[in-house]
Amino acid sequence: MSQADGPRVLLEKKDHVARVTLNRPAVLNAMDLRTHAELAEVWDDVEHDDDVRVVVLTGAGDRAFSVGQDLRERARLTAAGAAPTTFGSRGQPGWPRLTERFAFSKPAIARVNGYALGGGFELALACDLVVACDTAVFALPEATLGLVPGAGGAFRLARQLPLKTAMGHMLTGRRIPADLALRFGLVNQVVPAAELDACVEEWTADLLRSAPLAVRAIKEAVMRSLDMPLEQAFETRFGWEERRMHSEDAVEGPRAFAEGRVPVWRGR
Repeated sequence: MSQADGPRVLLEKKDHVARVTLNRPAVLNAMDLRTHAELAEVWDDVEHDDDVRVVVLTGAGDRAFSVGQDLRERARLTAAGAAPTTFGSRGQPGWPRLTERFAFSKPAIARVNGYALGGGFELALACDLVVACDTAVFALPEATLGLVPGAGGAFRLARQLPLKTAMGHMLTGRRIPADLALRFGLVNQVVPAAELDACVEEWTADLLRSAPLAVRAIKEAVMRSLDMPLEQAFETRFGWEERRMHSEDAVEGPRAFAEGRVPVWRGR
């Protein structure tokens, strides 16, 4: 079976971890409309599978996480009279994409193994943790192509970097090497390529040691409160926190500590 006929996205679930792989290495994991449609099914599956506690997102091969939108497909669609696109993916295959799944509750790690450009960088920005190899490169080159970072890059990068720094990279498409991304705080850890999988496994294991409902409650509270005044944040009721505070895990954690043993999380 050729790559064109095979799945664009691979999903493997094991030991509470869902490993999601963009599977178009021949085109540096560029994302066409079919890729987005397949990804949407994966995100739905993972969100509703309570056995999954952590998601690891990566790209096939060792050259790229993803170089973003499949521009050859975009050119063909435009020539065929397709409507132009703008910010967001509403009405497009795969909506809502991960970049717009603001209530996605599982912690997601981006394993960046090369180029993360355009929509690929935007996917990484939408993840909760980013672990990159030392040859990784990040960029939003849309302005140099007559486009905009429509999958949230224009919004997220300006929230995660000082404004002048973010504007400099977005308006020029300048690339951010892995070491600079680490200094900027865009990634959690940078390691040699040979150590990338082991590093991701360490972060995954640490996440699995945390109570799943606590992780989801913290993620929701942090992401929803980013633009809230502190007083409003304290007064807001968060759905996952309501579940955590009344859960078996909220009892199990302190009890296990008092008994000097490792907690057994039920996620309920």
